[in-house]
Amino acid sequence: MPLSSQIAVVLKGYPRLSETFIAQELYQLEQRGLKLIIVSLRHPTDKDIHPIHKQIQAPVLYLPEYLHQEPLRVLRGLFSALKRPGFGRALRSWWKDLRREPSRNRIRRFGQALVLSRELPVSVQQLYAHFIHTPASVTRYCAQINALPWSASAHAKDIWTLEEWELREKLAELEWLVTCTRANTEHLQGLSADPTRVELLYHGLDFDRFPAPANNKHHDEEQPRDGSDQPVRLISVGRAVEKKGYDHLLNALAALPPQLNWHFTHIGGGTLLKQLQAQANELGLSDRIDWLGALPQLEVLERYRNADLFVLASQVIGDGDRDGLPNVLMEAQSQRLCCLATNISGIPELIDHQQTGLLVEQRDVEGLSVALEQLIRQPELRDQLAEAGYRRVTDGFSVHRGIDQLMQKFSHLTAEKSTQQDGGA
Repeated sequence: MPLSSQIAVVLKGYPRLSETFIAQELYQLEQRGLKLIIVSLRHPTDKDIHPIHKQIQAPVLYLPEYLHQEPLRVLRGLFSALKRPGFGRALRSWWKDLRREPSRNRIRRFGQALVLSRELPVSVQQLYAHFIHTPASVTRYCAQINALPWSASAHAKDIWTLEEWELREKLAELEWLVTCTRANTEHLQGLSADPTRVELLYHGLDFDRFPAPANNKHHDEEQPRDGSDQPVRLISVGRAVEKKGYDHLLNALAALPPQLNWHFTHIGGGTLLKQLQAQANELGLSDRIDWLGALPQLEVLERYRNADLFVLASQVIGDGDRDGLPNVLMEAQSQRLCCLATNISGIPELIDHQQTGLLVEQRDVEGLSVALEQLIRQPELRDQLAEAGYRRVTDGFSVHRGIDQLMQKFSHLTAEKSTQQDGGA
């Protein structure tokens, strides 16, 4: 009997605390019977992992993060690739790309593809990249060398910061692509010679991992928090990077009336963390803010349940980078937590302004501050929006819908597996 077919899922790094949506997808695909191998371009940097990472059974193949660190491995990959009929095509593709983007990263991607082409198990029948930029480049070169089909999932930065020529060429070669917002879908369909190759697929949420709390989160409290006595507990989960807009959020918090009682908790790592802490100190907010860094999922869940309001001030930055549809908003809504966010990208696809949450314009510090004050002072409004948001996310954003779509995409492999099982019966 032939070996059971595998799918190689190519990721930039694994495991990552900030990419729970990918871990969730991997786990669900395994639960549906797919056999996976995870290919990571980088080694993990997070100290902790989520519980779901321990449940994923797929082996992980780590490629050389820097080619000079494992030269023999790269050379073995090159010598092996030279014997393959697809090597010439991959070399021409890479050389064409290198001339348009002469960089060390482009060289590294081809070296990683050479290693992957040699070390990929013969049972792999499909390559699948998460993110259309770097992981998809390694995937594409390897697929050409090994004459394998490949596909991709695109998200946010990878779409909006990549050169148009590269998007067009990748879209012309891959079998299919899924992406997580309508704006992404329309943009990529407009660049594809065959728009049917691009489909909208929401990541969704696994509600078994985010079980809902009691209807009344504050039933043990004598009086709802309204910013007068006990502090209203604000929370945000996200990396401290420019596109998250935390500098604007801090300015909006500083603009609140000084007598208003609130406390803000931030969860997440990121390169701007120290800069934001310094900004908070300059604004006189340090005593009102906890910076917790990156936390495992169970601890994040507990923080959601102890909070009164979730805030995310995402923005589109100069190079085009932006959020897609942040999973943290779905996570917060699943815990009956009222959400305040900006109206960019796919966020309005989840949050209907004044119906399932509040939305403000990006970088509108005054508007954000006004919305914060309104929600801090009005616990009844928070509860009303939180309940509507909970119904919205549970009705329309279950992870199983997206997994159903992916299983259709991989149906040729599941059909092959079924045929093998029938033949062996």
